[in-house]
Amino acid sequence: MAPFSLRIKKNCVLLNCIQTTHPYVKVWLQFGDKRVEKRKTAIYKCTLNPVFNDTFAFNVPWEKIRECSLDVMVMDFDNIGRNELIGRILLAGKNGSGASETKHWQDMITKPRQNIVQWHRLKPE
Repeated sequence: MAPFSLRIKKNCVLLNCIQTTHPYVKVWLQFGDKRVEKRKTAIYKCTLNPVFNDTFAFNVPWEKIRECSLDVMVMDFDNIGRNELIGRILLAGKNGSGASETKHWQDMITKPRQNIVQWHRLKPE
């Protein structure tokens, strides 16, 4: 039972906002509907055009990989109240947030030793 690492990079997420934002990215590893592990980027203060270039690794046994999904959320940090969701995508084999996210997931599964890079448009909640 060898572990399988998933690496996700976020590059140049553009935000079309009028107000100042403090964006960061949160990634949840999920098994079915259950959230298992979370990773976050640093908060980029006072920027509308952040560039996220972070790598996240999750150790998942190969036989469990088809049950997993990655919930990638861009959040706006709020020092006083609740952090606000700017947009998200779900990378999953069956219930991805769109056809391109599902295809991306399938490409990552079928080519486990290869970096699969693809742009995705954030979807509002």
